[in-house]
Amino acid sequence: MNVGLGLPIADPALLLDWAARADAGPFSTLGLLDRLVYDNPEPLVTLAVLAGATSRVRLQTEVLLPPLRETALLAKQAATLDRLSGGRLVLGLGVGGRADDHAAAGTGLRTRGRRMDEQLPVLRRLWSGGPFSDEAGPVGPAPARPGGPELLFGGFKPVALERVARWGDGFLAAAPPAWVGPLFDAVRTSWKEHGREGAPRLVSQITVALGPDEVIEDARASMGAYYATSGASDYMLSGLHTTPAAIRDALARLRDLGADEVMLYCWGRDPGQADRLADLV
Repeated sequence: MNVGLGLPIADPALLLDWAARADAGPFSTLGLLDRLVYDNPEPLVTLAVLAGATSRVRLQTEVLLPPLRETALLAKQAATLDRLSGGRLVLGLGVGGRADDHAAAGTGLRTRGRRMDEQLPVLRRLWSGGPFSDEAGPVGPAPARPGGPELLFGGFKPVALERVARWGDGFLAAAPPAWVGPLFDAVRTSWKEHGREGAPRLVSQITVALGPDEVIEDARASMGAYYATSGASDYMLSGLHTTPAAIRDALARLRDLGADEVMLYCWGRDPGQADRLADLV
């Protein structure tokens, strides 16, 4: 089972340090979340910078929100990053559920799922060299990976899980370990029902903070601020893993459920956590 790092968003200037430590360590992937109306770095721009500072780790969005973006431009940006990083881009995708993001983007909150379902075949067609429409031709450059970057889908509802089998390569379960088993089973079942060969790649995520008290408090403050408007702040904070034993136990549970990769999502800014977490994996 691979282990990646989800990057903290509170201080973008530190992310180059995080990336260098991760690339030199045992980690498989660097992940970055996507919001519009929030004080976080834009993920495709940031991962492009980190691609130039690394040579090995994959670069993953957790999750990018296509409904907030224009389709052809998104296809071009993703293909460019995939090409320049040597095929290391992984696009984790989701519809997004925060009204302010959609208000700022001028997109409909209630139609976000329908919009993404319309975007997905266009993205796949453009990445395969096809035209945008009858009025507009292909959009380059060709991505490094034929057919486009690896696609993971996040979500909890059946329609979201079905997108994995219809359009994707795998599933990103940004959920507590107790929820992961049924979600993995539903994705596997849908995969078979759609006649897909092989198996979906299954990726899970846990939140972690490892270090002195100030590191843990920094993580709790950042998490609390991020989830403050969701009504789930206390619940999310209760799932923060702050000891080596708790992190190892969660990794073991997710491995037993069949996770191919677990992302250790870090909210505290201290890059030294990358080294401390490396000692666990």
